[in-house]
Amino acid sequence: MIDFNVRLGFTTKMVVIFSLIIGHSTAVGSQPPPNIVLILADDLGFSDLAGYGSEIATPNLTALATQGLSFTNYHTGANCTPSRGMLLTGVDSHRAGVPNIPEMIPAAQAEYPHYTGTLGHNVVTVASLLQSSGYHTYLAGKWHLGQTPDKLPSQRGFERTVALGDSGADNWQQKPYLPIYERANWYADGKRFSLPDDFYSSRFLVDKMVEFIGGPPDDGRPFFAFLPLQAVHIPVQAPQIFIDRYTGVYDSGWHELRERRRNNAIALGIVPADSAMVEMASTDNWHALSAERQAYEAKRMAVYAGMIEAMDHHIGRLVRHLKATQQYENTVFIFSSDNGAESLGRAHQDSWVNRRALATQGYSADYKTLGLEGSFNAISPSFASAAVAPLSHYKFYVGEGGMRVPLIIAGERIVMKNQLTDAFAFVTDIAPTIRNLAGLDKTSDYFGGRKVEPMIGHDLTGLLDGTQTRAYSAHEPVGFELAGHGALFLGDYKITLNRGTYGDGEWHLYNIKVDPGETRDLSSAEPLKLHLMLHHYHNYLADNQVLPVPQGYRHEIQMVVNAIHGLLRPNVLIGIILMLVVLPFVIATRQRLQKRPK
Repeated sequence: MIDFNVRLGFTTKMVVIFSLIIGHSTAVGSQPPPNIVLILADDLGFSDLAGYGSEIATPNLTALATQGLSFTNYHTGANCTPSRGMLLTGVDSHRAGVPNIPEMIPAAQAEYPHYTGTLGHNVVTVASLLQSSGYHTYLAGKWHLGQTPDKLPSQRGFERTVALGDSGADNWQQKPYLPIYERANWYADGKRFSLPDDFYSSRFLVDKMVEFIGGPPDDGRPFFAFLPLQAVHIPVQAPQIFIDRYTGVYDSGWHELRERRRNNAIALGIVPADSAMVEMASTDNWHALSAERQAYEAKRMAVYAGMIEAMDHHIGRLVRHLKATQQYENTVFIFSSDNGAESLGRAHQDSWVNRRALATQGYSADYKTLGLEGSFNAISPSFASAAVAPLSHYKFYVGEGGMRVPLIIAGERIVMKNQLTDAFAFVTDIAPTIRNLAGLDKTSDYFGGRKVEPMIGHDLTGLLDGTQTRAYSAHEPVGFELAGHGALFLGDYKITLNRGTYGDGEWHLYNIKVDPGETRDLSSAEPLKLHLMLHHYHNYLADNQVLPVPQGYRHEIQMVVNAIHGLLRPNVLIGIILMLVVLPFVIATRQRLQKRPK
């Protein structure tokens, strides 16, 4: 019996019913293997796409969504390296060797082999599986899963690559975005690579992917293309033509934008009609700012919007290339983000101290050139609260704003077209879904002569063809831990523990299906549910050998400590500058939180 509670259109229902009556399988595996394009944005917030409630123009992604299924309850890791590891392997981040980004792992944890922050050899990537089954495999974009020769993507299943090894880099030139790196580390097919003079990240990466794919291959083999873009990771930069489109759009501030996006998301069916929001502690009072300060903050957000539209524009170029070369109809597209919006942008980006620190790196924070080559920009925590609307928290935290992101799976051969699903899904589901789309058998315990971790994610193709309405039962727990923050999902429920600057160190219980904004803590009302889920979470910790963080751990400060340790010998000044950049933000945030009424 098929449950049509997922928002199925009448035509789609008839297709599914007719297929079942005549005995014709809608499974992708019954057709020739498709091309698969996996596109990953960086630090994109839940409501940053037009189809999820944004005012930002993303027509190409909107068009793709009409050809497939958009997920409104999809979750990923709360920062990039764990998410990327789980995305490509279907294995929990701790077992895959990537429990955190290496830049934030404390020394006490780094002694353990599964806490290196690089992808272990005990896991196999979906690229390796596809390559061994006859697929061409390509990567163009951010890797950040290891930079030793054996851990570059050219040794992890990708036939052709151009890859950024670091957590981020400049979008206009080959330049590190923070002094934690001596240079921007780019690689092509396993060797160090120099970027062209006319580089802009989204354009260049799509150019390279178009080059790799070319026309229909002479050998008739399908391809797997992984396009992990830099947009919209710090530094937030965009061509002027895209920035100009958003002049004046954000003049009314972040409070109004967060409310407007919530209302848009409700109207689109992305969140329930009565979805409430909390005001995050990091959000400043827009109306208390001077007119000059408001203009500067609005420009920062305009650059952010411009970078997203530029990303969408270049994704459109890739789609058009596939159509022009008659490869589009046999291609499945998967689009998502590695985590929620970034909140580490300085509240006073153009302060005297910050300007001096940026100048030592060759960056400017001037209003006139914001977002252009030579500028450094990031949205503030206040506008980040709008980027994740109507959710709570951001990247690095396990609130919904850090973990719930857009997911679109689309293509001519996807049955569920122009539909939404609120079925829970997790990042470890992507690899087994790709495996099934490609018609591959489930992996054994061995690959390439070595024992590998099994995929723990669920195949989502039953949602794509309309034969299922959920991927997980109400009794299957899904855990996640990052730097002492904890979360566990069970049916429609979620428990969270957030530490640090924006956390209280306490466990909370939410029904995220009806309350995605995490506004109503059910811990007191449903204590048995809380205790059951805590029991599952402690089992998760034990099963995945999760290590406790040291007393007083803060991810912002740990990055500074690790950077100083790595750079102190060659350059003491760089470490001091980095402390001047990061520590004032931490101190100011703590002071602001202490002044808030309890």
